Amino acid sequence: MLAVSEGVNLVEAEARIHALRSNPKGLRDAEGAVVDRIIDELDCGRLRVAEPSDGGWVTHAWIKEAILLYFMRREATTFGDGALLFHDKIPTKTNYAQIGVRCVPPGVARYGAFLGKGTILMPGFVNIGAFVDEGSMIDTWATVGSCAQIGKGVHLSGGVGIGGVLEPPQAQPVIVEDGAFIGSRCIVVEGVRVEADAVL
Repeated sequence: MLAVSEGVNLVEAEARIHALRSNPKGLRDAEGAVVDRIIDELDCGRLRVAEPSDGGWVTHAWIKEAILLYFMRREATTFGDGALLFHDKIPTKTNYAQIGVRCVPPGVARYGAFLGKGTILMPGFVNIGAFVDEGSMIDTWATVGSCAQIGKGVHLSGGVGIGGVLEPPQAQPVIVEDGAFIGSRCIVVEGVRVEADAVL
């Protein structure tokens, strides 16, 4: 991982996240702004909870800690467009057109999840911290859990459940590598890694 991401010093950010986890007293004040910045970086894909490294994967526990702090930092609010209302601490993504993603009602991705260009989100759900790479399909009622890593050109068929792993922070999230096909109603959880081009 780079030491700097769009002006964010990640070494400094990591230290500040650890400090807030140890003592969250200033979390809702200006001290907690680093948490918002990390979520912004996750949302646009400049940071990832986990990334490929030397033939394997490395998990960045401190980024998971930032997500947990984000829940603590925010108050639940009501939002939506009248037809579909939510009351939650985490807003939904709203920039589908700008990022080249097709989202079919009532598909929902939370802010802090990254969706790559050409992704199609049918009426499914993508949770905060997830990374879905370019050209992937999240079919009807499929869910991508918090911090899951989905590769390029992956097909998650109808009703697939990709588990979320936020705690413990050091645990590896579910990883589905490039080109994999996950068949209807499969459930993949507990830090499982599905390798490239696999078919389940």
